[in-house]
Amino acid sequence: MNRIKVEVALAAALGILSIAADAKAGAEASAPKPPNIVFFLADDLGWGDLGCFGSPVTRTPNLDAFARQGMKLERCYSASPVCSPSRSAILTGRTPYRNGVYTWIQEGSEVHLRTSEIALPKLLKERGYDTCHVGKWHLNGRFNAQEQPQPDTHGYDHWFATQNNAAPSHKNPVNFARNRKAVGPLEGYSGPLVVDEAIGWLAGRAEKSKPFFLSVWTHETHLPIESAPEFQKPYSELSDADLRQHRGNVSQLDHAFGKLMKALDDAGLAENTLVVFTADNGPEGDGLKGRTRGSTGGLRGRKRAVYEGGIRVPGIARFPGRVPAGTRSLVPIIGSDWFPTLLAAAGAEPPRDRVLDGANVLPVLLGETATVARARPLFWRLDMAPNDRHLALRDGDWKIIASKSLDEFELYDLGADPRETTDLSTREPERFKELKRRLIEMNAEVVAEGPDWWRRLSDNGAMPKGATAKKKKAAR
Repeated sequence: MNRIKVEVALAAALGILSIAADAKAGAEASAPKPPNIVFFLADDLGWGDLGCFGSPVTRTPNLDAFARQGMKLERCYSASPVCSPSRSAILTGRTPYRNGVYTWIQEGSEVHLRTSEIALPKLLKERGYDTCHVGKWHLNGRFNAQEQPQPDTHGYDHWFATQNNAAPSHKNPVNFARNRKAVGPLEGYSGPLVVDEAIGWLAGRAEKSKPFFLSVWTHETHLPIESAPEFQKPYSELSDADLRQHRGNVSQLDHAFGKLMKALDDAGLAENTLVVFTADNGPEGDGLKGRTRGSTGGLRGRKRAVYEGGIRVPGIARFPGRVPAGTRSLVPIIGSDWFPTLLAAAGAEPPRDRVLDGANVLPVLLGETATVARARPLFWRLDMAPNDRHLALRDGDWKIIASKSLDEFELYDLGADPRETTDLSTREPERFKELKRRLIEMNAEVVAEGPDWWRRLSDNGAMPKGATAKKKKAAR
């Protein structure tokens, strides 16, 4: 009798466990699938270079259509007015002087994205994502070498990249590496080539049910610009060959982007994929000569400047059924915001053992709010910025700009004066005093936390003369 009771009790217990397991499986099956994420980053693309951002001359039909399908971010900023620092902030959520990538990284430099930083692809990989990076890397000086971290060190399963620019130009580049192996000469143009690599990676994934994180960082529109004849043809009426090349380069970028979006559609992936398009900084050159003809849309300054033209960039986000289509946002968003935002989209938690400068702006993208609660204001510092205007801080519509020595300041109301024409530092003494205090405190905080590379390296990231072998050794 006792044996029968034991058997009955055991059967009941097993039944309860089975019901619980079925309930758990059912809950997991009904839980929303984590979205795929594509982060598409253009190089040196000006705020006014796309048709959907007001260009009356450049043909960008794919990005224009994409903007109609999603949300235009009209107050979108890079975290730096040059490339390497802005990229480091995207992957870490931390302002460049804090994460150590404080300037553009010259080939051979010891500056790199350190392994002490926790990169976005690594956290998404832990969440179950496949991860891939294609295009420009520019987060180390010793590319494809053992001495410094490479894209796979930071969590990318597959990568196809260059250290900095495509060489000898966008046409037939010879300097790509794939998963730590040199690729050799390629035929074609950089933007379409990196997108083809991305499409091939998507098609070849072993477990297509897994979510993916795909970084596509094109070389367009960075020098040395070379555009296929088919993309220059729409501008054939221009007598200036360099201008044809630049405008064709923007259209070449647009074509590559459109090709990737079509691949997502054809594979049935678009509906559950959050796609972000933006740029690393404002346009190069003076816009008047050569192939560096990018448009700031009338904003002051260009690449390297902490004025709006150097840091305000196009931004567009699309997530069908989640991001309201055909909308625009005037909420200021900076490059470091993408780290916590994309983690939130994936249902992942940001690290809590370090300061994050970025804020989660996913509620803004989803149309749930038009405000962002920030622990820290938008902040920029670049010691190679022109005219000794090296630092800036934006809080609301107000922006303060400072010299490196923190003895000269300018104050602008961007809501009324987006082109930064009128310095209000003397007309707004209380506001000026408060923003000056915050800028000085923020600068001291980030410089104190980061490595000391900038104290002993030149602004371009190279070692100064007389540097010791010990100082040349890469810091991990």
